[in-house]
Amino acid sequence: MEAPKPEEISHPPMDQLQGLEYCIDSNPSWGEAIALGFQHYILALGTAVMIPTFLVPLMGGTDNDKVRVVQTLLFVEGINTLLQTLFGTRLPTVIGGSWAFMVPIVSIIHDPSLAGIDDPHSRFLNTMRAIQGALIAASSVQIVLGYSHLWAIFSRFFSPLGMVPVVSLLGFGLFDRGFPLVGRCVEIGVPMLILFFAFSQYLKNFHTRGLPILERFALLISIAVIWAYAHLLTASGAYKNRPEKTQNHCRTDRANLISSAPWIKIPYPLQWGAPTFDAGHAFGMMAAVFVSLIESTGAYKAASRLASATPPPAHVLSRGIGWQGIGILLDGLFGTVTGSTVSVENVGLLGTTRVGSRRVIQISAGFMIFFSILGKFGALFASIPFTIFAAVYCVFFGLVASVGLSYLQFTNMNSMRNLFITGVAMFLGLSIPEYFREYTAAALHGPSHTEAGWFNDFINTIFFSSPTVALIVAVFLDNTLDLKESARDRGMPWWAKFRTFKGDGRNEEFYTLPFNLNRFFPPS
Repeated sequence: MEAPKPEEISHPPMDQLQGLEYCIDSNPSWGEAIALGFQHYILALGTAVMIPTFLVPLMGGTDNDKVRVVQTLLFVEGINTLLQTLFGTRLPTVIGGSWAFMVPIVSIIHDPSLAGIDDPHSRFLNTMRAIQGALIAASSVQIVLGYSHLWAIFSRFFSPLGMVPVVSLLGFGLFDRGFPLVGRCVEIGVPMLILFFAFSQYLKNFHTRGLPILERFALLISIAVIWAYAHLLTASGAYKNRPEKTQNHCRTDRANLISSAPWIKIPYPLQWGAPTFDAGHAFGMMAAVFVSLIESTGAYKAASRLASATPPPAHVLSRGIGWQGIGILLDGLFGTVTGSTVSVENVGLLGTTRVGSRRVIQISAGFMIFFSILGKFGALFASIPFTIFAAVYCVFFGLVASVGLSYLQFTNMNSMRNLFITGVAMFLGLSIPEYFREYTAAALHGPSHTEAGWFNDFINTIFFSSPTVALIVAVFLDNTLDLKESARDRGMPWWAKFRTFKGDGRNEEFYTLPFNLNRFFPPS
């Protein structure tokens, strides 16, 4: 038998991901773009509802307070998404609420000066103002690192090899928000997962008027079918004698959002009152802002591939981080109860739809702003059971993780050095945060438990994040182990041309600012 040729057993590395229907600067028809934008809006609702649902009751808030926070979070998400797609990285990324801020926020909630307030409404307002003050102060971290180009300078230590664990663990590190949450209501979650698989993959070649409608709108169709099925189970009394926890996860009438939502309400800055500032709260929040910065860096790298663009140059990445800092400042001014980061699930949706169009994401931002003002209509969609979102997270988080693994094509994985760095960074990126989570669940406080609360928040926040741990380990090892001899193995010859704006001619097509603003802010 004739030996196979090299090209038959390997694939050449590719700068841009192939197979996308629309890339970052190409647009589907207006009708299709609006439907796709609505789909991204629906997906963003999962986190936008879940974070306030978890935090607002701890703060002493009522269902009315929860609805206002959800509306405010969605409103600011829409503004931040528009700012990022117009003036930031210009990648098709939704800027949503972040779980990275949970440790310092819960610490503020349990601060004795706030937890000791007897009146629940007063406690809610005072806690919200304290969170606002911490977010406003901490936003300076990303604003300074972004606009001073310090993050661009630091990003020169990155390589394709170093980015593999960071981007991969952006998806793999969220495994606890996938099937563990599906398992809370398997009769809804598992059918949703199977249906989404069927529509997006096995029936993707089904066309209507030349449009692969089942592949393109698999999320919307699956949610509509399973939501109706879940409502049928609820109305038929299927959960009447089930445990309270099961009813909360499965029933479609437990969110209490529609009845509590106003018909029209426009969120505005300082709507909860004047923010209060505390140095300890601000220092703890700065760690979360730093984690958000790292996670967003990985998400921008993933989004650039799923939008069939080149990796964002250093100054574009830094520009995006600066605008994200402005976004966190807006979070603090409006009172969204958490900070901002790139929505990983929406990055994954770019891949399953094969549409990486910037316009689609800008339309989704319009839906966020519109439905956050029309409270009743927004609350209707926000009452979708979270189990439904958790089912599709299993797909989207896994897809983003695989995009991270795709950077291995630019490295030499026959190098023992590269195998060591990749394996150790990924293992520690999963293992260390898991240790911190298990310790916190058992002891009700993190492994760092000194008398300095801000220091505890700082350490516990950093090591709760898988991408952050992976970046610390991978970048350190990649820049200290056999550095001079390993440039080619690390993928630097390919990576170097994307470090600067003028290093590759395609950068101008993807990342030039609109309205001819590059005249005033020339790229470096």
